[in-house]
Amino acid sequence: MDMTKKKLLELYNSELELLLQKAAQYTTKNVDFCSLISARTGKCSQNCKYCAQSSYYRTEIETHPLVSLEKVRKAAEHAKENMASHFAIVTSGKTPDESDFDTMLEMIKVVNNIGGLKSCASIGILNEEQAKRLKEAGLKRFHHNINTCKSYHPQICTTHTYEDRVNTAKLVKKYGMELCCGVIIGMGETAEQRVEMAIELAEIAPDSIPVNFLTPIEGTPFENYWDKIDDENILRTLAIFKIANPNSVIRFAGGRKLRLSAKNQELALKYCVEGILIGNYLTTIGIEPKEDIDLVNKLGKVIAHV
Repeated sequence: MDMTKKKLLELYNSELELLLQKAAQYTTKNVDFCSLISARTGKCSQNCKYCAQSSYYRTEIETHPLVSLEKVRKAAEHAKENMASHFAIVTSGKTPDESDFDTMLEMIKVVNNIGGLKSCASIGILNEEQAKRLKEAGLKRFHHNINTCKSYHPQICTTHTYEDRVNTAKLVKKYGMELCCGVIIGMGETAEQRVEMAIELAEIAPDSIPVNFLTPIEGTPFENYWDKIDDENILRTLAIFKIANPNSVIRFAGGRKLRLSAKNQELALKYCVEGILIGNYLTTIGIEPKEDIDLVNKLGKVIAHV
């Protein structure tokens, strides 16, 4: 939908019920589940201020090298049992590590061999050859967030650029893979910058837009950022994202358990959210999949299948 920044900002600041009703015009009854495995955790060379995995900060997370193919298979089968349609292999680091890239390609094939499940990967900033090899391996979807808007990116990370992230999104689409590309909100950005995110995502046109709500991690520069966004502004942001991106699935991702009340999670799913990243996240605990299944059923929605 082609809407100006001025118009979207007016909508963002309009009466909440009207805003949610506007978003609901573009929302279906389907809710898509996806899940992930943190296939390699920690020791990242980038200085993203929100991230527990950055080697710049002293946090208490457990790090580990690349997991086995068998562990990926078991996690993917568990995701399928919990009605996920996509399963993502996620690794820390700026770019894929060439020393284990071939193993990552094998992981993709393992996921693809599980009927009713589509493979996804989130393994960093890609070059052309890597994108080509992922496509050839049968990868269905690639996940790579912009994290924030272009104007706020320098306040979040200085070891890579906003353009690096957008270029990877373009490569994914060039090679015919589905694109999952979203943000983290609550990092100190303004409402206007959340609108900018919505517009910039519309320019990228992802299939799925995961929206993370910052979980402040002790030891990171954002460890005290608990008050940078409230429930109402989370709802407003989700609605604006849906209005600006009517053909993309707006997806609950990390931080929902701590940052959004049960009541407002229901409102979001009723009016503007059509996807859920179920289970645990990379370094934080999520909601039990059964709770999400029960919630979708309670709202009269339908869990989507591949």
